[in-house]
Amino acid sequence: MNREVEFAKKLEEVKALAREQGNMITQEQVLEAFEALELSGKQMQMVYDYLLQSKIGIGQHLTPEDYLTEKELDYLEEYLSAIEGLGEVSEGEREAITLSAMAGDLDAQRRLTEIYLREVPQIAKLYAGQGVFLEDLIGEGNLALTVGVSMLGSQENAKEALGLLGKMIMDAMETHIQENADEKKIDARVAEKVNLVADKARELSEELRRNVTVAELMEESGLSEKTIRDAIRMSGFKIEGIDLSE
Repeated sequence: MNREVEFAKKLEEVKALAREQGNMITQEQVLEAFEALELSGKQMQMVYDYLLQSKIGIGQHLTPEDYLTEKELDYLEEYLSAIEGLGEVSEGEREAITLSAMAGDLDAQRRLTEIYLREVPQIAKLYAGQGVFLEDLIGEGNLALTVGVSMLGSQENAKEALGLLGKMIMDAMETHIQENADEKKIDARVAEKVNLVADKARELSEELRRNVTVAELMEESGLSEKTIRDAIRMSGFKIEGIDLSE
């Protein structure tokens, strides 16, 4: 395994460990993870900076104020105010409700959903600052919660059932973050293609002092017909300088 691949692998392992520890990792854990790579002081500082940008505290937990926007903090306050009191049960009551939910009791499943409505934003804060809105993370978590409470019957005990519920909520948030990242990559590629065709069309149109045909643009730019027509379509047929009447 080359050095770059090993570094990337270690970085993901450190992030995963930090997530398990509530978005916090000690300096000693980071140093131990990268010990074999013998990074310089400057390189280690880059690692710490990257972790902080990923909303991971070094040696101490970050507070919501450290990474949430004012709008997200306002939403969080409103959300918690709206569900105030719903999740106030003892550990014994939570276990009894969970066992009943596992047995298929619909009232227990609804009650367990209410209890976990307070847990979802706490989990969402672990994933905040990764390019998606806190409100959307909570929404995805709540949806997974609603589905999950009816899928606990296969678990051996209440602890395993609650563990599964937490995992489903986290998986839903992680999937949303990944889908959002993939969508941004697609949007970037679309914009790149549209801009390329638009630039070539503008240059040729200015040279000929008229709108150009797709065939002319193909010949002068070397772009394929598919690339040009895809760009025209993705722009909403708004690329200037191209004759769209053909």
